[in-house]
Amino acid sequence: MATATLSPGRQTLRRIFRNPSVLIGGTLVLVIVLMGLFAPLLGTRDPSDISPKDRNKPPGYETTVRDYDGNKVPVVYRLGSDTLGRDVYSRIIYGARISLIVGIAVAAISISIGTVIGVIAGYFRWLDGIIMRIMDGLMAIPAILLAIAVVSLFNAGLASVIIAITVPEVPRVVRLVRSIVLSIREEPYVEAAITAGTRTPLLLVRHVLPNTIAPLIVQGTFIVASAIIVEAILSFLGIGIPPEVPTWGNIMAEGRSVFQIFPHNILYPGLVLALTVLSINMLGDGLRDTLDPRFAKRV
Repeated sequence: MATATLSPGRQTLRRIFRNPSVLIGGTLVLVIVLMGLFAPLLGTRDPSDISPKDRNKPPGYETTVRDYDGNKVPVVYRLGSDTLGRDVYSRIIYGARISLIVGIAVAAISISIGTVIGVIAGYFRWLDGIIMRIMDGLMAIPAILLAIAVVSLFNAGLASVIIAITVPEVPRVVRLVRSIVLSIREEPYVEAAITAGTRTPLLLVRHVLPNTIAPLIVQGTFIVASAIIVEAILSFLGIGIPPEVPTWGNIMAEGRSVFQIFPHNILYPGLVLALTVLSINMLGDGLRDTLDPRFAKRV
């Protein structure tokens, strides 16, 4: 009875906070975000510092290094060191920044572009066929191959990786928004607004776009997870972020040659990558169930 007296917005928030997938996934995502934001405080060393005498050391290895004043300072390699003597723990911490930047940027850009194109395709019927055939052509190419083709056209760097991953994600957003617009266009209140002479821009902003927010939030979480994986693949293949930049894909790429002897170089960044993608997908699944009107009726 108490739930019936709450506003729709509060009821939605209540369902969100009662969903275990949202709670667990959201908490893990928050931890990873904080890890990236406070990397300078959490890291034990500069991720680019090279120490040839401390190459391929196991987790927990302790040694001393000299600071800028020449004094010896104790250092603990919590997750071991790589083939150049760099601290794997610090590189993983700093690598979270790149993964989050890529994931969020790709989601924001692809949703922005895809929403505009999807609304145009769904509302203006005469453009629908042309736009969707182009989108179908892009979707026919595997996402990773299309990303490799795009990134090869530019110099290796963060911007080129974001563009390369965004291109294959846009058609998915376009199809989602188009399907929503096609269904909303037939609603009586939209037809009434058209009959009343409401201008098209105002009609789209007032009646169409608000109905795409919830599905796009859910889609955005899946895009972030997918972008993080593709970025790691591109870096692992050596065509993404430059090797000197600490990313999870670069860390695993540098450790693959000694994996059988020193598995920690791939094991730990791989576990963090898997945990990050899992937590984002859990958050997306929970939001999808919570924002689905059919779920609201069951709760």
